[in-house]
Amino acid sequence: MSRTAKFLIPLALFLIAVGFLFKGLFLDPHEVPSPLVGKPAPTFQAPVLSDASKTFNSADMKDQVWLLNVWASWCGACRDEHPILMAMAKTNQIATYGLDYKDTDQEAQAVLDTNGNPYKTIATDANGKIGINYGVYGVPETYVIDKAGVIRYKQIGPITEEILLTKIVPLLKELQR
Repeated sequence: MSRTAKFLIPLALFLIAVGFLFKGLFLDPHEVPSPLVGKPAPTFQAPVLSDASKTFNSADMKDQVWLLNVWASWCGACRDEHPILMAMAKTNQIATYGLDYKDTDQEAQAVLDTNGNPYKTIATDANGKIGINYGVYGVPETYVIDKAGVIRYKQIGPITEEILLTKIVPLLKELQR
């Protein structure tokens, strides 16, 4: 191999690597594709926040379009999205259920007592096992689940008004037909 080839091959590999890294600067981290979208939502049964004698069973949600919002009291972004969830709850557009992730019941209840409760029911996931089954990267994350129990959309990060109006509401209208 010539001296020029020995120099050009590492240079070409370096430039390719820099190109991939540069492209990565412009990707949206909230657009991480989920392998669960288009697949059945993992079923779970969990205690209900503030009443551990009751349980929430996701299998009971069959034949309904519903939204599962994974949140925690210690999550700042969850507090940012909370007003959007409260506004959604007032419109009754979709049944919204919460999954309190790696949290204590007392701290979660304190947040709800202060800021309001947008959820029909809140299941608790103190050890994070349900979140693992859903592929939770971090909170908040939100899943739109159709009548057949299939995940149709996953929002990583807080729901904003723009995401609600451009992605979630149109999908809900389609699924509720």
